[in-house]
Amino acid sequence: MKFTRRKAIIGGIVGGGLLGVGFWFAYERDRLGGRNLFNVKPGEAGLSGWVKITRDDRVIVAVPRAEMGQGVQTALAMLVAEEMDARWDQVTVEDPPEDGVYRNVDILIDGLPLSPEETGTIVDVAHWLATKAAGVLGAVATGGSTAVRDAWLPMRTAGAVARDLLLRAASRKAGVPVDRLEVRDGAILLRKDASRVATFGELVDQIGDLASRPPPPLKPASEFRLIGKSLPRLDVPAKVTGAAVFGVDVRMPGMIYAAVRNAPTFGGSAYGFKVQGGLPGGVEKVVIVPGGIAALGTSWWRANRFLMDGLEVDWTAGPEPGLDSAGLWQRYADLLATGEPALVRTAGAESRPAEPRILEATYRAPYLAHTPMEPMNCTARVTRRDGGAAAVEIWMPNQSLTMMRYIAARTAGTDQADVTVHTTFLGGGFGRRAEVDLVRQAVTCALAVPGRPVQVLWSREEDIRHDYYRPMALARWRAELDLSGGSPKLAGVSKRQVAQSPADQFAARVIGLPAQGKPEGNAVENPPYAFPSYRLEAIVPEGSVPVGFWRSVGHSHTAFFDESFIDELAVALRKDPFAFRRELLAGKPRHLAVLETAAREAGWGQPLPAGLGRGIALRASFGSIVAQVAEVAVPDGQTVQVKRVTCAIDCGPVVNPAIVRAQMESGIVYGLSAALYGEITLANGAVEQANFPDYDAVRLADAPIMSIHLVDSRSTHIGGVGEPGTPPIAPAVANAVFAATGKRLRTLPLRLG
Repeated sequence: MKFTRRKAIIGGIVGGGLLGVGFWFAYERDRLGGRNLFNVKPGEAGLSGWVKITRDDRVIVAVPRAEMGQGVQTALAMLVAEEMDARWDQVTVEDPPEDGVYRNVDILIDGLPLSPEETGTIVDVAHWLATKAAGVLGAVATGGSTAVRDAWLPMRTAGAVARDLLLRAASRKAGVPVDRLEVRDGAILLRKDASRVATFGELVDQIGDLASRPPPPLKPASEFRLIGKSLPRLDVPAKVTGAAVFGVDVRMPGMIYAAVRNAPTFGGSAYGFKVQGGLPGGVEKVVIVPGGIAALGTSWWRANRFLMDGLEVDWTAGPEPGLDSAGLWQRYADLLATGEPALVRTAGAESRPAEPRILEATYRAPYLAHTPMEPMNCTARVTRRDGGAAAVEIWMPNQSLTMMRYIAARTAGTDQADVTVHTTFLGGGFGRRAEVDLVRQAVTCALAVPGRPVQVLWSREEDIRHDYYRPMALARWRAELDLSGGSPKLAGVSKRQVAQSPADQFAARVIGLPAQGKPEGNAVENPPYAFPSYRLEAIVPEGSVPVGFWRSVGHSHTAFFDESFIDELAVALRKDPFAFRRELLAGKPRHLAVLETAAREAGWGQPLPAGLGRGIALRASFGSIVAQVAEVAVPDGQTVQVKRVTCAIDCGPVVNPAIVRAQMESGIVYGLSAALYGEITLANGAVEQANFPDYDAVRLADAPIMSIHLVDSRSTHIGGVGEPGTPPIAPAVANAVFAATGKRLRTLPLRLG
């Protein structure tokens, strides 16, 4: 393995000075937390920073990850309840306070430009640094399909510690040795006859003065009673009854509403405005905000209408006001031809074939918007305390309250200790709600009307035209075939790709770290196939188009590039695409089992009616392995109809099978919408699309039949499930279109016309 820029790996972690003297001696927070950390109220007893019990026999679990429909409240609560031996019907969840105990370590490790299978000193150092940095920074964040992966040990440990405390409390209360007691189904019982000694609620007053002890051993998987079962989701009842509070549901006395117009071109801003004929009724104030201008009023609709019709704004143009898609693609093509790579990676030994044939293909993926169903919003209130210090309160759907708190404090010119962030339910996140632009705008508006809560709400048009987009990307795959010996053989492959780096941009715009020029980590992960030789060159262009984390991030386009070319290789080598992948995965039993499961369940090899085709694709991402087979019809030679998708996943230990299946289906539909319709184009420095009529999604009537199959490899490695279902669908469909029509589609979205 060779790196031409080793510093790019470590530099992204240390760029903010984390390797200064203070870093080495900084206190790295433990993952258990004190018993009073978790908002302990009268009638409750804290058992650690993750769990508390109540007199009415409830078990309340701290869930520091944002619930955006992915089932994180349920899955994380199951980890604690399993080790605690609680009954599922007594478990509820609450948001904990912001504290480093609840930090997300895995999300920082996932950002490294390393493949999961890589080993060696550089990899070990990079992982150590990421873990150390996460411990010092204590960032609370949700993303990267890391929630269960990161919580697997600390939350199970918290459950085991809770069980130990309950046993010792019951022992003291009943005068019975601990070794004669057990916890089962939410109660402490005598081992000999299963008679009840105490409920959890009866032990609330017996916990406080018990000495802390080292955590007891965790359960082996053979003893799991809850993990592995499709238990009912904890967030569903509130959503069904309407009691769930999303960001757009926040209402408070005296609240004022703000509509926003953002600058027409990327990087632009407002520097002045003129009101035509005075402020209309219902509109109280106009405020210049970061990136745009806001109108504040008693009604969002009135404020938005005024922005459209009653205000002349003086705009400063962004750095590339004439940018268009055609020019940008040409820029990328030039970089693909002659650009200096930021990262070079090689594997295997190159050799020159005796009778060479070159196979080459170039693939394109466009910018994509996130389009969560809940419009972008943030509510803020700023009050002045004695002495003039600002106290800031934020209510919003967000994926990192740590970042929101930090930016709110900077915007208001106050200390982070004076900022409180309330995370609501998220009506979709997909990485968009990790961004801080709404916080900046909401706090700026709130500063203009001290003491009053201001709810900033973007229209769908503002959302699509002012997103942080999935990067557009260009890649060229090249293979050398050896035609000597009668049948073609693969001699080696190489890939050059051009794409902006969301991680680089995010760190620069949020924290102010200097850009490292390193590629996005999961955009450069090695394919799992045993190529005779492999070479990757990743080029990171500069650009004014803002890019961000999009569901499955770099995997979303590299899977299309890689798995499409694997199919082209199979055809060139006169092999079945499934059989060819099997050959290249001979040393990867987990990958092979997932691939074979998807092919078997899809009926691979069985004949299909004319005009239909099957395509297969495999992608390992976020610690999980997913294979999908798409069955596609092209009835008129133009329209791609995806009839059926068969999906197999190995994500290691499964916490809740129903959630895994739901997330695979969700990822398939999200990825299929992008594959068939998703495309953000530019003209005159701005986005051309504005709403769903020109940025469409798969509708219910057109959704394919989906079957999801969980592959149990007995692996103890925990994989994510929120994002791995998205990457394989585009190449699976493209490969199916080729099988049905003989036409190879190398550009997303997939169009035959």
